[in-house]
Amino acid sequence: MKYTTRERKPSRMAVLIDGDNAQPSLIVKLLAEVGKYGPPTIRRIYGDWTTPQMNGWKDCLNNHAIQPIQQFRYTVGKNATDSALIIDAMDLLHSELVDGFCIVSSDSDYTRLATRIREAGIFVMGIGQRKTPKPFVNACNVFIFTENLTDDIDERKIEEAEKGPEGGSQAKPNPLPLLKEAFVMASDEDGWAHLGAMGTNLRQLDPSFDPRTFGYNQLLQLIKAYKDVFTIRKEDDKGPSAVYIKRKDKRRAKPRQKVQEKPQQRTQV
Repeated sequence: MKYTTRERKPSRMAVLIDGDNAQPSLIVKLLAEVGKYGPPTIRRIYGDWTTPQMNGWKDCLNNHAIQPIQQFRYTVGKNATDSALIIDAMDLLHSELVDGFCIVSSDSDYTRLATRIREAGIFVMGIGQRKTPKPFVNACNVFIFTENLTDDIDERKIEEAEKGPEGGSQAKPNPLPLLKEAFVMASDEDGWAHLGAMGTNLRQLDPSFDPRTFGYNQLLQLIKAYKDVFTIRKEDDKGPSAVYIKRKDKRRAKPRQKVQEKPQQRTQV
């Protein structure tokens, strides 16, 4: 069976949730985020429903039409949920029932699965906590941090999300290098870059790039914060999406040094 890369927006998404590594309180925001890329037609959650930690999911399953998949833990300390989710994902991949996948987990064990789906030319997104290992993040076309799926985005939440596993704070991420790189990739001969093209390139450079990580709901708002670096141009006659970005050139031309003319020597007769 031959797969072709789907550059268009997926029309059918499969949402596969690792119940051991997801939060039921974010299910509404989670499904809304998936809906930006395609309707979630298949919704499944995997876990051992005989354990107490899965009780939080039971109330929201019927309300959001999520199918629970039972997976017993055969051995203490081993996570059988991963295997069940991966097997189902491969079955769906070969059945061609969906055009895209969303894997909800912060577990690095799904890195190879995400890579395999992308190799088949199928769109794959991930949703997980900021502690998600980078290999799994980069294996997805798009990765959304659950810390960004809130209504209130402020500096305190960003700082809390950036704390390391031992509680120590990490360096605050700086979006400017990525913005500059995306601009170079999207700019034309006149030095202008379309905002939509910059957004696409930012996802290619870093699948986890999200303006909400830096305290802004939209990419344009984030770029406006760097008004000393970028110039923004809107063409209202071409529609609301006609927004272009340009780098400000801070280099100043050096003043020319006057060349002193040598005095002409008089020839003696």
